[in-house]
Amino acid sequence: MRRIKAIAGIVLAIGIAVPTTSAMALSVKGGGVTATSPWNSDSGLISVYDGSDDGDPGKAVYNRQDSAGTDRTLWNHSGFKTRVISGDGSKIIKFMACDDNDWASDDCSSWVAP
Repeated sequence: MRRIKAIAGIVLAIGIAVPTTSAMALSVKGGGVTATSPWNSDSGLISVYDGSDDGDPGKAVYNRQDSAGTDRTLWNHSGFKTRVISGDGSKIIKFMACDDNDWASDDCSSWVAP
């Protein structure tokens, strides 16, 4: 019986001490557009949700770990109340959400790091 308790204690201690691989998602809004990363607990994915019924697309501008100096853009041209998800790649290290405004400045969030 002592051995079972000792093994159970060791398993519990390991479970507490070893970090999990799931990442906490962070969402930001620029106008009516929301960008979220990591998406579905995958640090290499980002999503863009268009919650603005203005006929203009939304986008996320982001940088990946393997190309930190390169701004990438994920567009959502699918319309109001739709979401698009990026292809998988290296970890997304910073991003912002923007609501595109034809003939005016875009409404963008600040840069954030997940």
